[in-house]
Amino acid sequence: MTMTTTDKTDETNQMTSLSPQPYEVVRFNALKHGILSRYTVLSHENHADYESLVNSLMDEHLPAGATEQHLIEELASVIWRKRRVLQAEGATINKGLKESARSAKTVIPAAAPFEMGLSGENTDIRDLMDLKPADVAESHQSARLDIAATNKASAILRKGGGRAYEKALRALLPEAREWWQNYVNDEEYTADASGLTAFINERITPFAYQLEKEARHHDAIVNQTIGEGLQAYRLEKLSRYETHLDRKFERTLAMLIKLKDLRAVKTG
Repeated sequence: MTMTTTDKTDETNQMTSLSPQPYEVVRFNALKHGILSRYTVLSHENHADYESLVNSLMDEHLPAGATEQHLIEELASVIWRKRRVLQAEGATINKGLKESARSAKTVIPAAAPFEMGLSGENTDIRDLMDLKPADVAESHQSARLDIAATNKASAILRKGGGRAYEKALRALLPEAREWWQNYVNDEEYTADASGLTAFINERITPFAYQLEKEARHHDAIVNQTIGEGLQAYRLEKLSRYETHLDRKFERTLAMLIKLKDLRAVKTG
């Protein structure tokens, strides 16, 4: 039976349709005809980023045919979902840190458990977390100067004498004197030696020692806050899911490499 020109053309077209498409054609159609791509990227996610990821994998593996293309889409899908895991992990840690920042009274004393008087009262951990090393050193020095001035004023008041009040007041740092004047104006303390003694014991001394200890234990407080904010138990499910994705990626990549090796043997 003689094959006509039309029959030969039909047979050629059929063979072409069954054979692997050229890589550039596959790359062009990767997202257009991909089964996974339309479901992998959520509406609020960046489709251009996903397309770039797929095209990078296409360029790396040079697929031939629908099966290899599908496996590359699988790889892209796994990588894309792993990105979500990292986003979820970051969000979980940030939530934990925010909760820790509200718990100064428990976090700060726990940072230095054997340090007496480190109460965390009236302290915003967010301020401490934001300090640079130079800021911490400056705060520590300022607190020590305040303690020294307060001790000197207290000694003057204990010694007594006709001008003890004026001398003790001059011994305080300018900020402490301004603070004292505000309390006197509000009539919380009397402007005399007994009132200043009470102010030093009840206000300045505890505050200065608290600042000194917070500056001295700054690194420990930061580490304690981050440690409590991490709350590793909340990340356990994410970790298991990430392990599942890693295994899926390994299996898919191994299958893709095996197909490419088989194709190389057939064409070799």
